[in-house]
Amino acid sequence: MKLALVHDWLNQRGGAEDVLETLVDMFPDSPVYTSIYAPDLMPAAYRQWDIRPLWIDKLPGIHAHHQPYLPVYPLAWGGLDLSAYDVILTNKSGFCHGLRWSGRTIHICYCLAPTRYVWQLDAYIQREGFGKLTQAGLRPLIAALRSWDLDAARRVTHFIAISTEIQARIKTYYGRDSVIIFPPVDTTRFQPVPPEQVEDYYLVVSRLIPYKRIDLAVQAATQLGLPLKVAGRGRDLEKLKALAGPTVDFLGYVPDEQLPGLMARCKAFLFPGLEDFGITPVQAQAAGRPVIAYGGGGALDTVIPGRTGEVFADLTVESLVNVLRDFDASRYDTGVIRRHAEQFDTAVFKRELLAYIEQAVQTQQQA
Repeated sequence: MKLALVHDWLNQRGGAEDVLETLVDMFPDSPVYTSIYAPDLMPAAYRQWDIRPLWIDKLPGIHAHHQPYLPVYPLAWGGLDLSAYDVILTNKSGFCHGLRWSGRTIHICYCLAPTRYVWQLDAYIQREGFGKLTQAGLRPLIAALRSWDLDAARRVTHFIAISTEIQARIKTYYGRDSVIIFPPVDTTRFQPVPPEQVEDYYLVVSRLIPYKRIDLAVQAATQLGLPLKVAGRGRDLEKLKALAGPTVDFLGYVPDEQLPGLMARCKAFLFPGLEDFGITPVQAQAAGRPVIAYGGGGALDTVIPGRTGEVFADLTVESLVNVLRDFDASRYDTGVIRRHAEQFDTAVFKRELLAYIEQAVQTQQQA
């Protein structure tokens, strides 16, 4: 079986790249097609991969600022023909599903999200704080991109969604059915510690950017005088510091090797934003710690109220404060939390995805 991996862009590292790393591990002989690749911004291990960027990779400044080039992406991806492959596996949150193929090639789209700024423009504008002039210029462009995106989605052979939330969006925006295969989480890295080693602090691990809503956690902890550690960097750091009281500690970047211990010792992990899935809550649960999350998006798949954590109903400080005020970490069984997290392990992802691909190929051959 000749298989190609396709990924939107490689100039930043996040959850999408965690998925890609697992896909490369599963299919080490498959090339990775992407729009742009900035080796100096990505892990050194990527330089050992067969990465094949599109022609837009050479456009000036695109590695540092790819957003201004959004109008060019449909043209670039539409010019890529992968008909020579038996299976195309796109790891999509942007436009990479818009490539071309023909014949008996199967295109399986692992959909991290329907393109957010195309289908949720108002929320994107509000989140980024765009001015009226920018908004006026964006809307006709986004309308054209939406039409292209929908046409591209109609040509995909099979969709896989990362969560119930994304499955619903695929149906709403694209009119397509999908199955759910949760993203891979290396739960083996995270292990519970004895109860006496659990400390009295709440924890956030996140990029500090607007839509993560770390402001809710900072303000709630400040209002209640609760100890909160915030691990991560981002453009919201100074704004968050201005909201924070003396019980909030900003740790900055925390190396990967230190995260398991930091999570295992926290009283509870806070996940205050609306996310498509959310890997960090699963990591915290693998470490045996309960999670307090906003009750929407991917958290509805990963957090079980009363068993592995709690959810708060509204994206407000008051809603989170109400949950924190009554929270008692001793109510939760570490073993139950850990076992729940194991269903999201990387091994489960690999097994389910391979079975899905094999079934798709078999069905195609019988057609």
